[in-house]
Amino acid sequence: MLLDQLPTGQRAEIAAIDWSILPPDEGKRLRALGVDEGAMVSIRQRGIFFGRDPIALDIGRMTVAIRRVHARAITLRAPETAA
Repeated sequence: MLLDQLPTGQRAEIAAIDWSILPPDEGKRLRALGVDEGAMVSIRQRGIFFGRDPIALDIGRMTVAIRRVHARAITLRAPETAA
């Protein structure tokens, strides 16, 4: 499942990120914020306008806003297999 498909409030583990579809500076920013393989994440809230951007992502003790296009580059483990 991709991150943008995760139901609001449900936790999952990041299994993989397709860094090749993200601009290098944006990938570097996401890594600095802790968005990387193995991190546990949940969606706190989605935007209310067309496209549902941005996505408020809880990761660790932070809430980070990411674009939906970034969320589509992030693959999650099925929630029942996430630790």
